[in-house]
Amino acid sequence: MKIPPILEVGGVLLSSEILTEPFCCDYEKCHGICCVEGDAGAPVTMDEVAAIEDALDTVWPDLSASAQSVIDRQGVAYADKDGDLVTSIVRGRDCVFTCYDGDNCLCALEKAFREGRTAFCKPVSCALYPIREKQFGDGLIGLNYNRWAVCHNAVEKGRQLQMPVYRFLREPLIRRFGQEWYDELCDVAAQLTDSSSGQ
Repeated sequence: MKIPPILEVGGVLLSSEILTEPFCCDYEKCHGICCVEGDAGAPVTMDEVAAIEDALDTVWPDLSASAQSVIDRQGVAYADKDGDLVTSIVRGRDCVFTCYDGDNCLCALEKAFREGRTAFCKPVSCALYPIREKQFGDGLIGLNYNRWAVCHNAVEKGRQLQMPVYRFLREPLIRRFGQEWYDELCDVAAQLTDSSSGQ
């Protein structure tokens, strides 16, 4: 059976690549480059903006002077060229919440959360990457697998571990859609695997 390009799981449309493509972040090789590459910040919701603003005083000392200046000028988020709300960026590329540990790029929000200093970890769009979420006008949600050249090491590591995107992103997918939805996703993935092996 040929796997359809778009699947529906629990009312969410998703690219079948999320179930079939290999992916596992290889931080030792990429050093968190996704925080400093690109031409826009990470997509955020209004609720996440409020949570980020609540955490701002805590993470402020971890931010660069340039990032602090951007936040002072335009806030923690802005509307990008498509009209989507995204985190503010420095010099047209670096997320303002990027901090550094030697050569490694860290998220100041996540760092503070893991140290028990804040209740907010990071935008769900960051946690879900390489999945990108799209909200449609009728309330429908779509999930796509986003290919990005800087993540080639993650693709290779995922291939070595035989780990597809949805398994690598188990925790953030559960955080976003719930355990019941994720269990249904796993059932769909198992059915597709069985069908493919039975060809």
